[in-house]
Amino acid sequence: MELIKLKGVSKSFRKNQVIQDINLSINEGDILGIIGLSGGGKTTLLNIIAGFVHPTDGEVVYVSKVTNSEKNLHKNLSKIKRHIGYTPQHNSFYPKLSVQENLFHFGKLYNLKHETLVGNIRNLLNFTHLIDHRNVLAEHLSGGMQKRLDISCSLVHKPKILILDEPTSDLDPILQQEILQLMKGVNQQGVTVIFASHHLEGVESVSSKIAMIHKGKLHAYGSLDEFKKPYTKDHLTINVQTGYAKDRMLSQLQQLPVNKIVDLDNKLEIYPDNVEETVKYLISVSKEENLDLHDLDLRKPTLGEVFLRIAR
Repeated sequence: MELIKLKGVSKSFRKNQVIQDINLSINEGDILGIIGLSGGGKTTLLNIIAGFVHPTDGEVVYVSKVTNSEKNLHKNLSKIKRHIGYTPQHNSFYPKLSVQENLFHFGKLYNLKHETLVGNIRNLLNFTHLIDHRNVLAEHLSGGMQKRLDISCSLVHKPKILILDEPTSDLDPILQQEILQLMKGVNQQGVTVIFASHHLEGVESVSSKIAMIHKGKLHAYGSLDEFKKPYTKDHLTINVQTGYAKDRMLSQLQQLPVNKIVDLDNKLEIYPDNVEETVKYLISVSKEENLDLHDLDLRKPTLGEVFLRIAR
C-alpha cells in the first residue's frame, strides 16, 4: 500500500534549484535507500518528506491507512508529524543529559501520557541494547551508542515512518553493520524506513527500494534488480578449449533460444533470451559430457559500479 507520494516536487533556494520535478511513491514497509553525489539534493529531499522544508512546486501526500485518503503533508503537518521520526546526520540529543533523560525529553514533545512514555522507553532501551547505559551521560557514549540513542529519540513516539540522514557516517565498518541491522530490526517492527547514505554497500544490503538523485532529478528508482537491470550484461562469455570441446559446446548452444553466438577462437560470446537459464544448462551439459568449462563470466554489477557509471 502506498504511504507517501511525491508529486512533481521541486525545491529552490533563491535562484539555486536543488531538486526538480521529483515523482516518487513509497510503500508501507519499504526500506528506501536514497543515493547520489554530495550536494545532489538528498538531504533536501529528506527534509521535504519529513515536513521540515516546503517544496517550491509540487506536493508531498501522506496516504491514511485507515481512510485510504490522501492528505497534503505540509498542510496537515500538525496531525501527520506524530507518524514521522527523523534522525539527522549530526547528533541531535543533549550531551549533558543521560540516555534515559534524553528519551523522556523527546517523548514529552509528542505529549505522550507518562505511562505510555515509560513503556516506550523501556522497550526502546532493550531493543537498541542501551538498557545498561540508560543512566550514562550521552556525551560519554561511544559513537555507535550515540547513533543508537539518536535513532531511539526518533522512535520514542512509535512513528510509522523513520527518516535517517547518513545513519552510518563516521562509523567504522563493524558499527556500520550494527546500525544497518538496527534499521532492519526497526523495519521488521512495521516501520517504513527512508534513509540517505554514501555507503553504497550498506544501502545495497538493506534496501528494498533504491532511488538515485542525480543533478537534482530522480535518475532511477525501483528494487535492486530493477535498478541494476539496465546495466546488467545481456550476454555471457565462456573460455573453451579449441577442438572437440568447443564443437560440442557450440552444438549444445545451438539447441537453445540463443540470439547470437560470437566465436572468438578460445572464447564464445553468447547472447541468449534468458541468461540465467542458459548458464544452468551449460553447467549441466559440461558435467554430463565431461567438457571443460573455464571462466564463465556472468557477474552482476554492484550498486557501487552502477552508481559510478551513472555519475560519470
